[in-house]
Amino acid sequence: VSAHQAKRKIAESTTTPIEFLAKYDELKAKNVRDLDPLVFLLSKFTEEEQTKEFLEKNAKDRAETAGMTLVPHSKVTSQLPAPGTKMTETEISELKDKLYKETKAVPMSSEILRKVMVEKQPKRNVNIPHQPEWLFQRSALTLDFMVGVDEPTDQNIVPLGSMPVAMQEQAIIEDILNCMQGIEGKYILARALTERYAPKEFMLDQSLESSLQELVRRLLPLCSNYSTVIRFIEEKSAFEYGLVNHALSAAMRTLTKDYMVLVAQLEQQYRTGNLTLQKMWFYIQPTMRTLDILASIANSVNRGECIGGAVLSLLHEKTSGLVGDSKGQDLCLYLTQSACVPYFEILEKWIYKGIIRDPYSEFLVEENKTIQKEKLQEDFNDAYWEQHYTICQERLPIFLEQVADKILNTGKYLNVVRLCGRDVKCPTAEEILYTLKERKYYDQIEKAYNYASKLLLEMLMEEKELMARIRSIKHYFLMNKGDFIVQFMDMTEEEMKQDMDKIMPTRLESLLELALRTSTANVDPYKDDLRVELLPFDLITQLFKILTIETSHEKEYKVDPTDLLLSGLESFSFDYVVKWPVSLVINRKALTRYQMLFRHLFYCKHVERQLCSVWIGNKAAKMYSLRASKWYSSAFALRQRMLNFVQNFEYYMMFEVIEPNWHTFQSNMDSVLNVDDVLAYHTDFLNMCMADCMLTNPDLLKIVHKIMMVCVTFSNFIQRLSLSSTVETDEKPTRESSLQATGKERKEMTHKEKTKSKVVTEHVDLIGASENYERTIANFDANFSRLLLELLEKIMDYSSNSGQLKLFNILYRLDFNGFYTEKLEALSAEKAAMESSTHSSESSSTGSWPTTSFTSQRPENVRYVPTSYRAKSGSGSN
Repeated sequence: VSAHQAKRKIAESTTTPIEFLAKYDELKAKNVRDLDPLVFLLSKFTEEEQTKEFLEKNAKDRAETAGMTLVPHSKVTSQLPAPGTKMTETEISELKDKLYKETKAVPMSSEILRKVMVEKQPKRNVNIPHQPEWLFQRSALTLDFMVGVDEPTDQNIVPLGSMPVAMQEQAIIEDILNCMQGIEGKYILARALTERYAPKEFMLDQSLESSLQELVRRLLPLCSNYSTVIRFIEEKSAFEYGLVNHALSAAMRTLTKDYMVLVAQLEQQYRTGNLTLQKMWFYIQPTMRTLDILASIANSVNRGECIGGAVLSLLHEKTSGLVGDSKGQDLCLYLTQSACVPYFEILEKWIYKGIIRDPYSEFLVEENKTIQKEKLQEDFNDAYWEQHYTICQERLPIFLEQVADKILNTGKYLNVVRLCGRDVKCPTAEEILYTLKERKYYDQIEKAYNYASKLLLEMLMEEKELMARIRSIKHYFLMNKGDFIVQFMDMTEEEMKQDMDKIMPTRLESLLELALRTSTANVDPYKDDLRVELLPFDLITQLFKILTIETSHEKEYKVDPTDLLLSGLESFSFDYVVKWPVSLVINRKALTRYQMLFRHLFYCKHVERQLCSVWIGNKAAKMYSLRASKWYSSAFALRQRMLNFVQNFEYYMMFEVIEPNWHTFQSNMDSVLNVDDVLAYHTDFLNMCMADCMLTNPDLLKIVHKIMMVCVTFSNFIQRLSLSSTVETDEKPTRESSLQATGKERKEMTHKEKTKSKVVTEHVDLIGASENYERTIANFDANFSRLLLELLEKIMDYSSNSGQLKLFNILYRLDFNGFYTEKLEALSAEKAAMESSTHSSESSSTGSWPTTSFTSQRPENVRYVPTSYRAKSGSGSN
């Protein structure tokens, strides 16, 4: 943006326009990034009266706060005990608290804070080569003025005023020629510098003739600029200032050689008697402009303490700003091109080879060597791809801002290929040169980016078979292989019922191997990468541990694994072995998402199996009497409702969430152009699956988990009743034995069957007639209905508020006949009535609103299942 109009607007609205403009010029000289956009924003504030009032009030409050002084020393010492007295631990702790409160209450002054921030600024990690001591001890090793003085050192010098004018002119010309080379004259003395980067000032003999004195004063800025440039060259040639400053210093040194040629020519004219001050003023006109530009650049670099890309940004702006001055622009263009050479060499190595050789930390891409690729399979929060190579904004030249991301990604792609042991040779590699027409090197960077992205993508997709890997993970983690998971759950059913500490992982591994070999998963070439893992936390705990990372609730979910008595079912999960470079896409973050989805689906599958086992056991009810069947009908109906919910919930996750998202992911992968798109599409696929499966909503997930617990507890209860109603026999008759038996034996067998049926019927009638059985089934029904209605209500609220309509599909499937709609409407009406009655009673007494919501209340006749019937693992032992 153009800051001219913005500066004018701010200067008109402020009471200190001169100070504002001076501050702006100072910051502009330091090449402060984004200064003009900030000034433009501030100019907009001048039109907003309300904002100005708020800022003024805020400034006064901060000024009052900053004006507070520290606690007086006498006030603190008066509270301290006398020296030599013994203090108890209680007194020491009280004293600590007092001191802590006093220091906490008093804010740090702005000067102290600024000093602390300056001291804490990180130093550049640069290995500076050793330099000999004589380089710093010999002060005469300079082309600048030695030591400035304020009076002549030689007392025998004749004052200029006592000489004729012609001799005065010749004497002062000799001094000017010396000053132009950084040497003090007899009548022109260099003053000592007031600060490190201050311009050189001179002291002139005041007895010099006034017209000559005026000409000399016009010539002295040339000497001052020469001193500034020489000081810059000698200082920035040191190792710690980086390759860009080295190249800029070398370019300036080349120009000073031409300047020295001019001085030699002027000295030749002087010795032949053909040089006057007027001629000298005429001869040095072009050189004065050159040195003025060089000194301006040197001052800007010094003030801004610029290194690397910041120097190039400053030179680019100087070059672009000299549009009307062709000679000045050519000079700045030469300096910028010279300074860009080492920077572009680093850039070429990065975008053509994927290698960073940046000895003085100047390049825009910074490498963090503490983040290694080996951690991709270990640490959930590892961010190798995002943080191993990053862009440092301070080192980014302003003319490369638009292609900075492409530069970063190009090198990252080639670096991955190089780490895989492949040699990288970019076919479009050309030397990059700085020009004012940015399009030229933009095209070169674009070609390198296209080659690098295509190379890495082909290696991942074709050589490493990335999609086949992801498809293999989907088979196991998202239960795409139905027969495999059924066989595996059948084989490990007894193991899963045990506590996690009693399970042998090697046995689970062998059972997994057997299930893989005996199912359709045997054709998967990557099946050997599947592993069994027993995690020290259940799904809910894992979810909350991840959701609370770097939040105020993180400490609440740092649970000791020994405090959780987990069963094999709750701790079981799959793991997958992924090698570099596929681990860039299938990293620990992605695998953790897959694990959470698997654990969610696996537990739902277990609940379905438990309810199906109840259904198989209920076939024995055919032999019961009509009266017993009546008592069992309520349990049958509840079991069917539970099975309907679980199966529909599984269908929703498998066919309405995972499969559509998977097809979208596949279609995106068919048209993918680079690895960043692959990472984005894969992450979007997992995030969408987790969000639609309620794994990112703790409230909904908790209710689903409670419903599943109710279903498992109910299944265990019914299975225990079925077990208690069976009659064990020594030998169960087979079909062959029945055919071979005689008539007498068949009569005995029939009699035994009738006796057995009579005993079981009487036992079932006794169970069904008991109040405990009826009340327990009613409690199961009430808890299941209440939780299911609560889930449906929260789904409606969440979908309406967030706009995620996918969850409505659960409502459509479960409420196909409007049964739950009537229930929800009745609950809503009851809730409104309760709120209105509570509000009227509260307002009449205290006038306040009720603090409890309807969802936190439940009818008195509904209570939770007794503890003796609860089972977290589905085991019958509970």
